Amino acid sequence: MGRYYSGDIEGKFWVAVQSSADADFFGVEGHSNYLSYYFDKDNLEDIKKGVAKCKKSLGKHKKILDDFFAKNDGWNDDMITTYYKDNHNMVVKGYTKIKTLLEWYARLHLGEQIQKCVEDTGECAFEAEL
Repeated sequence: MGRYYSGDIEGKFWVAVQSSADADFFGVEGHSNYLSYYFDKDNLEDIKKGVAKCKKSLGKHKKILDDFFAKNDGWNDDMITTYYKDNHNMVVKGYTKIKTLLEWYARLHLGEQIQKCVEDTGECAFEAEL
């Protein structure tokens, strides 16, 4: 069962990777049975800092994961480890390493959505299912 967020931006949280409260990372805390988020231009600096931190944490893995997901609609540990080995001569050892990379990657996607929405409209509001 997936958990969704909807409002000014929409999406689905990554199963077993991303918390429903992941948008807290960008400077506003959600609340209620749903987590309600409201960002505006006053939050833009925190949003940009969060996006930059995600990119820094991913480092070279961002491009690798971009390429992987451009070619694949889904994923599992074996698919990702094989992709790293076959295409980048890298070994990503263990579920914890893969999960950590995917947490940062999923968070980056959410942060970029929030940032674009605020930059384009001046605000971004959405609710996240718990």
